[in-house]
Amino acid sequence: MKLFSQSGSASTSKPAAALLGGVGVGAALMYLLDQDGGRRRRAVVRDKAVHLANRAEDRLAAHSRDWRNRARGLTVRRKSDGTAPPADDTLVARVRSELGRTVRNPGAVEVSARAGKVTLAGPILSEEKSGAVSRVEAVPGVEGVEDRLESHERPGDIPALQGARGPRGKPERGASRFDSEDA
Repeated sequence: MKLFSQSGSASTSKPAAALLGGVGVGAALMYLLDQDGGRRRRAVVRDKAVHLANRAEDRLAAHSRDWRNRARGLTVRRKSDGTAPPADDTLVARVRSELGRTVRNPGAVEVSARAGKVTLAGPILSEEKSGAVSRVEAVPGVEGVEDRLESHERPGDIPALQGARGPRGKPERGASRFDSEDA
C-alpha cells in the first residue's frame, strides 16, 4: 500500500490520514484502558474535563453579567436625557470623589448639595482653593458652587489640615508629613 504519492493527490492522502487517525485512537484507547494505570489516567482526564467545563461556565456567567450591566447602563443613559439633575447625595459623592483627587485634605472640606447647587465649607490651603472650586464646577450635574472655604497659607495649628500626604497623582505623593517645612 502506497501512503503518499509524488503527485500528492487527495485520493491517496485520505487513506493515510485515516490510518494515522486510527493509530492515534488506538494508542489513546490503550493508554486509557490499560489495566495498571488506566483507572488513574481516566480519572485525571475526567477531572480536567470537569475543571474546564466549570471554568467555561464561570467565564460565560461573567461575560453574561458584563453584557447585562452594559446594556442596563446604556438603557439608563438613554432614558436620562441629561435634563434631570442627579440626586443630591449622588452629587455630593461625585464632588467628594473629585476633591479626593484635587486637594491634600479632602476630609476637611464639608460638601452639601441642593438641587444642583453645591456648597463647599471648611479649611483649605490657599494654593489648592482655586483648583478645587474649578474642578468641582466641572463635575457633571453641578449647577453652581457656593464657596465658603476658609483659605490658609499654611496648615499651622488647624487640625484638619495636618498630616496629609496629598492626593494620588500629585508630585508630592508619598512624601512624609515630617519632610515638609511646616512641621
